[in-house]
Amino acid sequence: MRIALISEHASPLAAFGGEDTGGQNMHVAELSAALAARGHEVRVYTRRDAAGRPVEVPASDGVTIVHVPAGPAKNLPKDELLPYMGEFGRWLGRQWREGLWAPDVVHAHFWMSGLAALTAAQDHPAPIVQTFHALGTVKRRYQGAADTSPPDRIGLERVLGRSVDRVLAQCQDEIGELVRLGVPRSRIALVPSGVNLERCSPRGSAVPRRPGRHRVLSIGRLVERKGFADVVASMRYVPDAELVIVGGSADPADPQAHRLLELAEHCGVSDRIEMAGSVPPERVAQWYRSADVLAAAPWYEPFGLTPLEAMACGVPVVASAVGGLLDTVVDGVTGDLVPPRDPRALGGALRALLRDDVRRRSYAAAALDRARSAYSWPRAALQVECVYAEVLEQSHANEVLTG
Repeated sequence: MRIALISEHASPLAAFGGEDTGGQNMHVAELSAALAARGHEVRVYTRRDAAGRPVEVPASDGVTIVHVPAGPAKNLPKDELLPYMGEFGRWLGRQWREGLWAPDVVHAHFWMSGLAALTAAQDHPAPIVQTFHALGTVKRRYQGAADTSPPDRIGLERVLGRSVDRVLAQCQDEIGELVRLGVPRSRIALVPSGVNLERCSPRGSAVPRRPGRHRVLSIGRLVERKGFADVVASMRYVPDAELVIVGGSADPADPQAHRLLELAEHCGVSDRIEMAGSVPPERVAQWYRSADVLAAAPWYEPFGLTPLEAMACGVPVVASAVGGLLDTVVDGVTGDLVPPRDPRALGGALRALLRDDVRRRSYAAAALDRARSAYSWPRAALQVECVYAEVLEQSHANEVLTG
C-alpha cells in the first residue's frame, strides 16, 4: 500500500523540544517507520521551512520525507500557516496527478494538514484519514484569550471531521469532543499513539543522581499548558526530593526557564530544582530510568507521550486526570491521577508515593506491563492499517456503485 502522511508543521526530522515540536513529530516519525516495517511505501509531506532543503529525504527503509514548497522557506509558528494550506494542497494534487508516485490512502495529521488533503483530493481522489492531535474547542476552553489559533479553526475542524473518510481519536475523551463537534460517531475509530519500546526500556544506563534523595522527573515543552509551574509549586509538599525538568532551555535567561526558576525561589525550593534543558530522544530514557516517579501536570492533554515513555521504562506516574492520561494511567494501578492545576494535590500524591516503596514498585511493574501490552508501535500500526483497509474497501465499493 502506498501511504501519504501529511504533517504540515511537524516534521519527523525536526529537533525536539521547541515551541511547535513535540509529540506530533514523534508520532509521525514512529508511525511512518512502523508502517514501512509492515511492508508499506510511506511518504511524509511537511512544509519546507528553510531554504536549500532537498525536496526528498530518505528517512528509513520505506519512508521518504518530502518538503513541500508552501509559503516562505523559513520557520513560522504553526498558527501562522493557514494561509499557505491551499498552496500546500494544490502542490500535492499536482504531484500525485502528474508524477510517478501517488498514494492509495492519505493520512492527515493536525487540522491544517487535513485541509491540505481535501484540496489535494480535487486532483487525486483518495480516501482521507484524519488525526487531529489537538482540537480547537479544547484549546479555546483552557487557554481562552491566550489561544493564538486562527479564529476559523473550530469551524474548519467541524467541516473537516464531517468530510474525511475516518477520524482517528487517540483517547476516549477525544471521542466525546469529536461527537460534540458534530463528527458522526460511525466515522470515528479509537487508535491510541504508541511508544518506542526499544528506546524506552528499564534496561540500560541512568543519569547519576544525588544519593539519599528521591528524584521527581517532569519532561516536555516549557509551554504554560504543560503545567510545569504546578509541578514546581508542588515541591513545597515533597520534602527530601529533587525535581528535574527536561525540555526547553536550561539557560536561566530563557523566558520560560526564568519564570520557573523565579517560582522555585518564591516557593523556597530552588535548591532542589534542576533545569536540564532539551535532551536528544536517544538519551531521554536515561533520565526516565534515573527517576523514582514522573510528574505530568498538564491543564489538558490530547494524548500525552511522556507518561507512556516513563511507564515503558518501569517508572510510575502521577498525572493530571485529563484527556489521554485518563486512558494510559490506570489510577491506583500504574500511578495516581490528581485534579489538574492543583499543586497541593499533586504534591500530596508525590509525597505519599515516594514514602511507600512497596506501592511504588507495584506501580512500576504494572506500568511496564501496560506499556508493553497495549501501546507498542507495531500494535498501533496494525490498528491504523486496518482503518486504511476499511476506507479503501469502502472507496472501491462506492466506485462500483457510481461507475
